[in-house]
Amino acid sequence: METKIISGKEFSANLLDNLKLEINEFTNKYNIKPGLAVILVGNDPASHVYVSNKNKKAKELGFNSFEINYSDSVTEISLLEKITELNNDSLVHGILVQLPLPKHINKDKIINHIDPKKDVDGFNILNVGKLHTKQEALFPCTPYGCLLLLRDYFKENISGKNAVIIGRSDIVGKPMAELLLQENATITIVHSKTKNIKEITNKADIIVAAIGKPLFLDASYIKEGAVIIDVGINRIKVNDKNKLVGDVDLDAVKNKAAAITPVPGGVGPMTIACLMVNCFKAAKISVSQGNL
Repeated sequence: METKIISGKEFSANLLDNLKLEINEFTNKYNIKPGLAVILVGNDPASHVYVSNKNKKAKELGFNSFEINYSDSVTEISLLEKITELNNDSLVHGILVQLPLPKHINKDKIINHIDPKKDVDGFNILNVGKLHTKQEALFPCTPYGCLLLLRDYFKENISGKNAVIIGRSDIVGKPMAELLLQENATITIVHSKTKNIKEITNKADIIVAAIGKPLFLDASYIKEGAVIIDVGINRIKVNDKNKLVGDVDLDAVKNKAAAITPVPGGVGPMTIACLMVNCFKAAKISVSQGNL
């Protein structure tokens, strides 16, 4: 079996090309640009790269992009005050606080202070609740991106598939399970305390690997013809050089899996693309509610 490589880079480029046309039409009609505000705390190199990529893509699409930077000594109160300001700013339709935050700041308090209608990460407790009760909400970007790739691969026919999600995080694992459940897939979540993981994953039509363990999943974990979405982004040393790899050993599962997302170039570009989709959705909701 020749394994199909599911290119998130290619899919997201097409998605954003279409989105840009919609944004241009929206801006011309209402004389409003979608506005994305990103708050970055500290000097974590990876976070700076992520934020830079997000802002660059926002500007390319015709968004107003606002970046707010703080040192890692910023107080929780200062962050809450800034979020209140952004919540009340009609030029800002989407608010994102880049994680992780310093230990002295309560992440949940910060995220839940964001106006749910501007919560483009989909992490606010109200958006989480709406997702799990099938109400209109802003979905977490990474699992939403995974879902779009799966819908495209299966031609919108995920119903009845056995899906196993490896990892139970609030950011990927749990919302991924809910999104696939709403597609009428049969869902199993496995995690660090699960016994006999291979027995479970070997029955899966779909595997979403999101545990942060480099090259964890090899051919012994999958059945012939499984479709694998690799959410992992891990940096390892190979011959004294840094290499970016996923949670799946792609070389090991090739020719056994029907399809797989690569790392890099798979889920990563979809996460940023879905962030842009969410921000534009938030802008349209704002306009529909008369907030011109």
